[in-house]
Amino acid sequence: MMALFKSGLKEKRGRVYLSGFEFEVSYSSHKVMETGSIARLTDRGFGFIARENGEKDIFFHANELQNVQFNDLREGDRVTFEIADGPKGPNAKNVNRA
Repeated sequence: MMALFKSGLKEKRGRVYLSGFEFEVSYSSHKVMETGSIARLTDRGFGFIARENGEKDIFFHANELQNVQFNDLREGDRVTFEIADGPKGPNAKNVNRA
């Protein structure tokens, strides 16, 4: 399978064989940035983001912050982020101040 990466867009192409027939398949997906605001911050380097879409607050760790330091964040600050699956459920990654 061949994969192409261009400006955040990931396109995959390949061939599928089923019952002696060959099919050409392709699909593309892109990263979706969500928005929200800082709901809670801890003194241990992590916090929670209140998601704009009303879903359950999502965990983030200071290691996932981009272009901002953890100590510069305040509750209520608007942020953008991506969702990733972590060992304890979904969490925010690539968190940026909006």
